Amino acid sequence: MRVIVFGATGMVGQGVLRESLLAADVDEVLVVTRTPTGVQHPKLREVAHADFTDFAGVDLAGYDACFFCLGVSSVGMNERDYTRITHDYTMAAATRLAGQSPGAVFVYVSGAGTSSESRQMWARVKARTERDVAALNLRAYAFRPGFIRPEHGARSRVRLYHWIYTVSTPLSALLVRFAPGMATTTSQLGRAMLIVARTRPEERVWPSRLIASAT
Repeated sequence: MRVIVFGATGMVGQGVLRESLLAADVDEVLVVTRTPTGVQHPKLREVAHADFTDFAGVDLAGYDACFFCLGVSSVGMNERDYTRITHDYTMAAATRLAGQSPGAVFVYVSGAGTSSESRQMWARVKARTERDVAALNLRAYAFRPGFIRPEHGARSRVRLYHWIYTVSTPLSALLVRFAPGMATTTSQLGRAMLIVARTRPEERVWPSRLIASAT
């Protein structure tokens, strides 16, 4: 199986990349990134790309699945800028994949609370992104995790978030174990994405509880 990871330098992407490289049935992992991951592995191939609104020059042909983990906090952002990163970047990648690898699995990391009827701007933008990706010639899935506990060295690039994850480690471990509907881990996310790529289940929206139960 050949897979693509976007957002591999972020906390979620780091976990997904690790699980993809560990998977025995994954032969190649393509990372499309602005910043090198620093990871060395015989399965890994990195492509440096600056403009995430246009992937016309990136070859995505012949891939079985794409794990789109790129995201940004909406805190302090206006809707136009948040939409550009959250919706437009995702659609640029998904559209390119649909054109070159039609029918491939595309997993979009959305978030718990995503809804087109929400009063929260981020939730509406993510809902629109889920809808627009689903309209393409892809096997599209939306992962909607709640709290995500980093594992195996994965860390947020946002200093405040990294501090929150660090100080909440004991509580988050309990949440993952006893409240899987509220919390998951970077490892569980990666393993669940690989399961989706292998099995192509009918359920297209994956909340934390489903992610946990699959892994």
